[in-house]
Amino acid sequence: MQLTPFHLAIQVRDIAEARDFYGRKMGFAEGRSSDQWVDWNFFGHQLVTHLNPAIGRDGQVPAIANRVDGHGVPVPHFGVVLPFDEWQAFAERARGFVEEFVIEPYIRFAGQPGEQGTMFFMDPSGNALEFKGFRDIEGELFAT
Repeated sequence: MQLTPFHLAIQVRDIAEARDFYGRKMGFAEGRSSDQWVDWNFFGHQLVTHLNPAIGRDGQVPAIANRVDGHGVPVPHFGVVLPFDEWQAFAERARGFVEEFVIEPYIRFAGQPGEQGTMFFMDPSGNALEFKGFRDIEGELFAT
């Protein structure tokens, strides 16, 4: 089956803040937009940030945490899977714009099936993002 781009719409508390984070800091190209939403090229996928004024300027989207490999993984979260070298490069770049990681870049399940680089951080509205890197995506992504 051919992998196709996903479409994901998330809520944000401020469109200008989302433009700064996703556009300027993360470097994603902006597509169509209005004063209520912005389309982003999220590693070839369509991410749309929609304004939700009910969040409030100082508020954040609610989340819980589940334990995985000794860390509290925020739920819900989203992100992409990258080849390991691209993940490493993105992790280094992220250190330049992420003020605080939820989970610092590290190797999860080291030496086990499904070994992966991972990191978690929040956007300014509290949406949790995870970025994974595999040395062998096809062989390891769904390893048990």
